[in-house]
Amino acid sequence: MREFSVTTGAPVAEQESLTDMVWANAERFADAIAFRRRVEGSWLDVTTADFAAHVLAVAKGLVASGLEPGDRVALLSRTRYEWTLFDFAVWAAGGVTVPVYETSSAEQVAWVLADSGARAVVVETDAHRHTVESVVDRLGEVVKVWQLDGPAVDELTALGAGVPDATAHERRLAVRSADVATLVYTSGTTGRPKGVVLTHRNLLAEVRADLAAFPELMRAGNSMLVFLPLAHVFARAISLCCVYTRTTLGHLPDVKTLQSDLATYRPTFVVAVPRVFEKVYNSAKQRAHASGNGGIFDAAEEVAVAYSQSPGSLVLRAKHAVASRLVYAKLRAALGGRCVAAISGSAPLGEHLAHFFRGVGIPVYEGYGLTETSAAICVNTQAHFRVGTVGRPVAGASVRVADDGEIELHGDMVFTGYWKNPDATADALVDGWLRTGDLGELDEDGYLRITGRKKEIIVTAGGKNVAPAVLEDAVRRHPLVSQCLVIGDRQPFIAALITLDEDFLPAWTARHGKAGSEVFEDPDLRAEIQTAVDEANEQVSRAEAIREFVVLPRDFTEAAGELTPSLKLRRDAILKTHAAEVASIYAN
Repeated sequence: MREFSVTTGAPVAEQESLTDMVWANAERFADAIAFRRRVEGSWLDVTTADFAAHVLAVAKGLVASGLEPGDRVALLSRTRYEWTLFDFAVWAAGGVTVPVYETSSAEQVAWVLADSGARAVVVETDAHRHTVESVVDRLGEVVKVWQLDGPAVDELTALGAGVPDATAHERRLAVRSADVATLVYTSGTTGRPKGVVLTHRNLLAEVRADLAAFPELMRAGNSMLVFLPLAHVFARAISLCCVYTRTTLGHLPDVKTLQSDLATYRPTFVVAVPRVFEKVYNSAKQRAHASGNGGIFDAAEEVAVAYSQSPGSLVLRAKHAVASRLVYAKLRAALGGRCVAAISGSAPLGEHLAHFFRGVGIPVYEGYGLTETSAAICVNTQAHFRVGTVGRPVAGASVRVADDGEIELHGDMVFTGYWKNPDATADALVDGWLRTGDLGELDEDGYLRITGRKKEIIVTAGGKNVAPAVLEDAVRRHPLVSQCLVIGDRQPFIAALITLDEDFLPAWTARHGKAGSEVFEDPDLRAEIQTAVDEANEQVSRAEAIREFVVLPRDFTEAAGELTPSLKLRRDAILKTHAAEVASIYAN
């Protein structure tokens, strides 16, 4: 067993809570710009003093509504300023926030509300209100509903006008670091989502560890635009870091406007899942090929990867300077022109893309963590960066790999247990160490490499153990590919279900003179996908290689139950939905 630990430089004290940062900033840096809000097409500044006043007003309204310390309040909304406002307001009132993905079905909403025992729900739209009201009769108690488009902020501000400021401050100052801050329900790739209990200590430890990892990014004067769902702990933890450090934070509820909002907001850094970086890369490649500059882009891509791997050659540096002017500058401009780095999590990025973006001048710091670890517990940084790994443990964290390859984690950011589920807690936490179910390798310098999941290991009919992630990540590198699901459990060979990138496909069909639904069986398209499969197969043994594949006529979607809200594959659901295609592969 190999273990690696990093000491913490800023332990969390017993009397601390997450709301301390709001008033500390307002008292010491009242005029600092904490947020920029998108209002009628313009970005409006919100100072730290403004934000503290907004949080206090809403917290007083929650107190006046009857919210008691420890009560759970669910948040069902897209990413917007009010999401963060209510997060802090609930904490200031002594409550516990329960994020709910705004894309959740009525059944999912009903489960989260019932399991958490939520006393109130903050929704964004009429549709969200309708979803909640359709299930409240199953919950067994009265649940208050406030609507952000209602507007909830004004209603609660008016309701709390008679509550003395001192009363609200007494509530928030009574909260301790060991108290529960939030219940975050896992996305549920298998089974019902479990409520992960995170305390104020857990999240503050994560914030301070992230600050130690990225001091050059998270600081006053810098800015970040968050467009991932705040129901996901990854986006939420980084947003808390921004509030803590007075890094100006902007919220984007609709990624359809991402390109224009990046141009106007001009963030210092962005946080995203790998699929976003794949889209940026594929879109740039598509535009270049469509305009007749495909050769230039492809050459610049090779230079970027080589430069990231080893920039020492004078010839390579000269080529890089030329490519920077012709290609890389446009990519940097697409991210607003001021973006110096990005942070990626939730799924593997892939070594090629990591080298590409670093060579372009926008290093993507890939990390690893779970909801149970309050987000990242390992991450690459400017000081410690090794492509192909998820970095080293953050400050205050320990990582070890058991003899069977399972990754185990320890630190103040590791959760205290699952809500009302002692059996699951006992299975996950052993002597204070979190058993992740992930497989990995830890080198002597402390860099962790993820190799797969124990539950996802495929065992072929011949007894060969295959980790699908290596193959899937490699196939997805091809711009035509959106998703890849490797199959073959108890089958004679490995195969794959592959979906196509809806943004890149039209350009490919136009360039090759293809049309109609028959393109999915087109020999030229299959030959192109075969090149991606062949490249992936080079990374594994012959027994592990993909021998057959099917190109599906549509992408996997969250609506069909095939993806989690954080875009992870729901393997069992996909295999059930596409049982006929799987059967056809192994029919002979």
